[in-house]
Amino acid sequence: MLDTRWRARLEGGFRPLGSRLQKSGITADQVTLVGLAASLACAVAIASGHLGWGAFFLFIAGMTDVLDGAVAKSGGTTGPRGAFFDSVCDRVSDSVVMGGAAWYYAGRDPHLTVLAFAVAVFSLLVSYERARAESLGFNGKGGLMERAERMMVLGLGLTFGVMTFALWVLVVLTGVTVVHRFVLVWRQATPESARTRPTWWVTAREPRTDESRLVGWRLANRPPGERSRLANWLLSARPPAGEGDRRWWSSSRPSRPSRFREDLRRLRSRTRP
Repeated sequence: MLDTRWRARLEGGFRPLGSRLQKSGITADQVTLVGLAASLACAVAIASGHLGWGAFFLFIAGMTDVLDGAVAKSGGTTGPRGAFFDSVCDRVSDSVVMGGAAWYYAGRDPHLTVLAFAVAVFSLLVSYERARAESLGFNGKGGLMERAERMMVLGLGLTFGVMTFALWVLVVLTGVTVVHRFVLVWRQATPESARTRPTWWVTAREPRTDESRLVGWRLANRPPGERSRLANWLLSARPPAGEGDRRWWSSSRPSRPSRFREDLRRLRSRTRP
C-alpha cells in the first residue's frame, strides 16, 4: 500500500541526495549493498537481544531501499539488472532479519521461532506472487502488508520492545495479503468465458435430450404393478387431455369458473340480438 502510493514521492524527495551521491561516484548497487549490510547488522542485533540497535539498523536498511532508486534515476542507470539485484537483496534481507528473530526466540521461547518462520514464509510468498504475476503479464501489486509496511511494523515493535506482538500482527496481515494477491491474480487469469459459468457449488442442469424423454416415457408407461406409489399418484392426478384449465396437482373435480367469467358470460348473453 505504501509502496504503491508513496514510493514515488519518497524517491522524488531523495532525488537531490541521490544526485549528490551519484556525482561523488557512488552507484545504486553500492547503496543496495549498504542496505544488505544494515539488514545483516539488524539480524545480529536482534539475535543478541539488542532490539533498539536492531530498530536503528532496520531504519538504515529501509532508507537505502528508497535511496538506491533515487541514485539510479539520477544517474540514468535504471535497468533490469539493477532491479533484479535489488529484488534479490531485498529477499535476502527479509530472510536474514527473520532468522535473527528466530535465533532470539530459540534461547527464550522455542515455540515462538515458528512465528518468525511463518512471517518469513508469508513475506516471500507476497513477493513471489507479485513477481510471478508480472512475468505472466498481470498486476500482482496491492495488499495491506507490502515490504514497506512490514519494515515499519517490525521497526515499531523493536523500538518499543514488543517484537512478539509485532510479529503476530505481521503473520496475520501478511497472510491476508497473500490471499488478497492470489485472488487478484486468479481473477485476472480467468478467461471471460469461464467467468459466466456456474461456480463450483452450483451444478448446471443439463437440457433434456431425446434419450431422457424416452426414459421418462418408459417410466410413465410401466405396468401399475411396477410403478412406485409416487408415480401412480402423479399419473392419477394428471388431468385428461382436453381439460386445459385444470392442473395436474389439483383435485379430481374440475375447477369452477371465476365469478368474473360468469358475469361476463351473462352480460354477453343479454347483449346478443
